[in-house]
Amino acid sequence: MKKSILILSIMSFMISCQQKEKVDLIVTNAKIYTVDKDFSIVESVAIHEGKFVQAGKTDEILTKYTSDQILNLENKFVFPGFIDAHSHFFGYCMTLLQADLRGTKSFDEILEIIKNHDAKYNNDWVLGRSWDQNDWETKEFPTKEKLDKLFPDKPVYLTRVDGHAAIVNSKALELAQINEKTNIDGGKIIINKGEPTGVLIDNAMELVSVLIPDPDKESTIKALKQGEQDCFQVGLTSVCDAGLFKNEVLLIDSLQNNSEMKMRIYAMLEPNEENINHFVKNGIYKTDHLNVRSIKLYADGALGSRGASLIEPYNDDHGNTGLIIKSKDFYHEMCKLAYENNYQVNTHAIGDNANRLMLDIYAEYLKEPNDKRWRIEHSQVIHPDDVDKFGKFNIIPSIQATHCTSDMYWAEERLGEERIKNAYIYKVLLNQNGWIPNGTDFPVEKIDPILTFYASVARKDIEGYPNGGFQIENALTREETLKSMTIWAAKAAFEENEKGSIEAGKFADFIVTDENIMEIDENEIPYIKILKTYSSGMLLWEYK
Repeated sequence: MKKSILILSIMSFMISCQQKEKVDLIVTNAKIYTVDKDFSIVESVAIHEGKFVQAGKTDEILTKYTSDQILNLENKFVFPGFIDAHSHFFGYCMTLLQADLRGTKSFDEILEIIKNHDAKYNNDWVLGRSWDQNDWETKEFPTKEKLDKLFPDKPVYLTRVDGHAAIVNSKALELAQINEKTNIDGGKIIINKGEPTGVLIDNAMELVSVLIPDPDKESTIKALKQGEQDCFQVGLTSVCDAGLFKNEVLLIDSLQNNSEMKMRIYAMLEPNEENINHFVKNGIYKTDHLNVRSIKLYADGALGSRGASLIEPYNDDHGNTGLIIKSKDFYHEMCKLAYENNYQVNTHAIGDNANRLMLDIYAEYLKEPNDKRWRIEHSQVIHPDDVDKFGKFNIIPSIQATHCTSDMYWAEERLGEERIKNAYIYKVLLNQNGWIPNGTDFPVEKIDPILTFYASVARKDIEGYPNGGFQIENALTREETLKSMTIWAAKAAFEENEKGSIEAGKFADFIVTDENIMEIDENEIPYIKILKTYSSGMLLWEYK
């Protein structure tokens, strides 16, 4: 009798095992934030062929599924892979080949960095990125004299942190044939005592940058792969790249198709003829890793370099209202082209005048409630009379929360005590459509999305300044912030049905953290570690 019972038990167990569905990976014993419509929290998830199969309680998943790979996370925390809704991924990768000037405290420090960089690489041009005069004791733009002394015969091009200004030396000015009489629409050449100082603003930068030779293909691919790994290390599994050229998109596509790149990229196209003819007029181009269906425009410059277009003059530069980059006809032409080809329009607009201009132009095409998801990138300073236009025409404000905490030290100097109240109004903008995408704008800011989360929730720098948070009434809740970096960022790219949450049928893109970003003290948020990053169920990065 006992023997019969034993045989029946073994047979029952074997049948039970046979009835279980075999999957590639089971993640269990964790606190998993699915970011589904109910913001469900589960314990386990099954993954097969690169996609989530089911999320639920541990006993539920282990009863239904079996796998040769079971990841026991011992009560760690799981979130959907972070999505950066606005970055310059390709540009960031190329800066890895340049001198890093971020965080420098003086122009003399920059000179030392580029001297050492040139001694090491000895390229035809001296290139650097991410200086910010607002971090210096003397908060004025530098001039070219010290660059000329250090590099009398080699051109120098050093880009400001926001990408909207550069300092160049006399050799670069000579090659570009720039002098005190040079004018360019949508740009500015700073003149002092009758000659260029070397500082170029917005479109004036292109007079020099167009002369800089592109890196060779081998160096470019190496930099792309390094940049991708940098992103995986901070938990990014997808990025929206805000402005790419045809050759850049095609290179990324070829690397992805050959499994040499795993990063998912939403490509915003530069509005040139080559992109329009190859992509826009041929419709949306979509793979599992690449999505091409938007045009990137620039309405104005940046606040830090006083190129943002304001309705009233700058508080600290009377007579200057900033720059509109292109003609009104150009913006209409691009919006009409996009509308007719079912492409999204994503326009950089910082100042209240630039935002008003683009909101009104968008409205002429959108006209009524729609699902075009045309975006205003940055939406940084909004006149109170224009706020409701976002909701009325379903225009999506795309924000970068760390801009608020990077700019807060000097933004009031630019805008004045009244106008600053209309800047970085993330909560107000969220309420317009009920959702908002969030990103970093890297390499303008650091690539780390944990800092985006912290800036959104606390509105402080990592030293905890200011006490109580900067204009804290416009902070986002933790749930809103997590959504802005996952499901809402996916929605901003028309990809909410394939990623952005841990749900059956979506790509198995997820991260594991050592602490719970949803519950930890806000001052500890910047120090949370990403332990693992997965894309399509594959481990791409692990903390060691």
